[in-house]
Amino acid sequence: MENESSDNPSSTDNETPGQPSTPKQSNEIPNGGLRAWMQVLGSFLLLFNTWGIVNTFGVYQTYYESALPESPSSISWIGSVQAYLLLFVGIGTGPLYDAGYFRALIFSGSFFIVFGMMMTSICHSYWEIMLAQAVCIGIGFGCLFVPSVAIVSTYFSTRKALAMGIATAGSSLGGTIYPIAFRKLQPQIGFGWATRVLAFIMLALQAISISTMRPRILPAQKRAIWDFRAFRELPFTLFTVGAFFVFMGLYVPFFYVPSYTIQERIMSEDVAFYMLSVLNAASIFGRIIPNFIADRAGPLNVIIPGTAAACILAFGWLGVHSTCGLIIFCILYGFFSGSFVAIAPTIVVTLSPSLSVVGTRMGMFFSLGGLGLLVGTPVAGQLVLRANFEAAIYFCGVVVAFGVGIMVAARIAKAGLNIRAVA
Repeated sequence: MENESSDNPSSTDNETPGQPSTPKQSNEIPNGGLRAWMQVLGSFLLLFNTWGIVNTFGVYQTYYESALPESPSSISWIGSVQAYLLLFVGIGTGPLYDAGYFRALIFSGSFFIVFGMMMTSICHSYWEIMLAQAVCIGIGFGCLFVPSVAIVSTYFSTRKALAMGIATAGSSLGGTIYPIAFRKLQPQIGFGWATRVLAFIMLALQAISISTMRPRILPAQKRAIWDFRAFRELPFTLFTVGAFFVFMGLYVPFFYVPSYTIQERIMSEDVAFYMLSVLNAASIFGRIIPNFIADRAGPLNVIIPGTAAACILAFGWLGVHSTCGLIIFCILYGFFSGSFVAIAPTIVVTLSPSLSVVGTRMGMFFSLGGLGLLVGTPVAGQLVLRANFEAAIYFCGVVVAFGVGIMVAARIAKAGLNIRAVA
């Protein structure tokens, strides 16, 4: 979505924010300066509070398993619904962003995520938590996701990769800090106040984003919600199907590493929760470094080996039974899984016939491919319940491997068998 705005003619810094662009302004992208970098900061904080909270669900998963009379599979639906709504709601919020409702989306999204966290703090039953933490917060995430990725590219040209890399690192940093905060606070002040503290942090950070972020331009044309012609193009269709299977398995460690660590008695309960923060901290580098390589080698040429490495590591999880081994696994898996999340949107751009349809196809890709995220972790939870963690780990590795194979087919469909071709 962020790249859709990048082909729009730019405006001068003196124009009214959100003013439609004109052709003569096309070479006047700031590409730096205080105002431009403040947009990066605002986007960083939005992603800190959206994907960062999604990446935090592992600590809630572990807590709910001990506090609620529900199976791991049922509990994981809370996190998976929340994550999928972040992607799915963007189909509707994209056209609203294009129509100039940026601030309305930011305000409404901020309200939903803070209100949802506050309501979560007073919930006692499964369905109350589902409505507050999954549905309410998920809708708020969906309102914020498009603005968080769309605005930065309108302020940068040659330094766009660096700016977007810094902004997307916010999701990993949020997933590093929030689990530590919750785990430290929950035993001392209880679940309710620990969750409310997170809500107050989110409120403060949202206030910074609201006060700093200003759209420069509006798209020259309004964006369609759906483009059925995309499915006539084999590379795009194959990549979307491949992403579905990768998403299905990719987040299993993010949801279940703390539970696995405790059940296998690798670490004490107090330390096990930090493994989720290790996963997310490593993902910061996995979201920035591969992007720079992809600019030269081609995004498909980078995402395939990176995701394949995550797949191999997933199978390697089967042999992790020590503290040292678990830390190494979390660092490496966090890095390589981050490369998939960071590069996938760029591939949608390269597989689109023109920048005028990028926004539409981005929404299609995330809503369809993200269905794997919706169902994957509950399936893994059911396997943990009915079999063991080993079955869930095999599921994680197999579905990611299947997704990688389909992405290889997408790469061949686009660039042929020439391994040196930039794709």
